[in-house]
Amino acid sequence: MYLNGQQLTSDHHFQDHIDAGIPVQVYYQNLHKDIGYIENYNPHFIKVNNTFYNRNTHVIVSRPGY
Repeated sequence: MYLNGQQLTSDHHFQDHIDAGIPVQVYYQNLHKDIGYIENYNPHFIKVNNTFYNRNTHVIVSRPGY
């Protein structure tokens, strides 16, 4: 179970969100950049809405129920 606003950092978190169809929100320097479903991920990037976001520079948070 993930809490609304919980920061996601590991591959396990991202895979759980893909498997359960839970949306995520992406931030860059405390500014909202995107919200949607994770399409894919690797050790360096996640893909949301056909856009790749760097896992080291962007913050990804869980948004269940969005």
